[in-house]
Amino acid sequence: MKNEQSDLDRFDQAILSVLAEDGRISITDLAKRIGLSKSPTQARLRRLEEQGVILGYRALLDPIRLGLDHVAFVEVRLTDTREAALRAFNAAVARVPEIEQAHMIASHFDYLLKVRTRDMTAYRRFLGETISTLPYVSNTSTHVAMEAVKETVLAEGV
Repeated sequence: MKNEQSDLDRFDQAILSVLAEDGRISITDLAKRIGLSKSPTQARLRRLEEQGVILGYRALLDPIRLGLDHVAFVEVRLTDTREAALRAFNAAVARVPEIEQAHMIASHFDYLLKVRTRDMTAYRRFLGETISTLPYVSNTSTHVAMEAVKETVLAEGV
């Protein structure tokens, strides 16, 4: 399979880097920042969107200011890891907004979930009423974060 990143030249990389910092920048300002005129910048941006390199644009919200300052990482072990069970678990997880991230892990457990709630009481309820009822969940283990030392968005490092 061809490495898509190898197809990105320095202008594409510059566009991605600038957009990672400011997704609301105008095409005119973006063009100035990367050293191209407006038309080729706009064409490159459209191509990056069409190729799926840029997945979309969104506002980054401060979860602390929204009252969601409790973060837990949950190890999940499934009762079944055949493909149908994994698909069912993945689909169910995708529908739960409190689960910010879900990763299949090669370890003594199957998934690692990043969960954000208001407080420990809300998390305990969420664990019992939501996570434990997800398809094929056998058991869980929770690790509560005391402080976020570093959090980055997907676009960083482009």
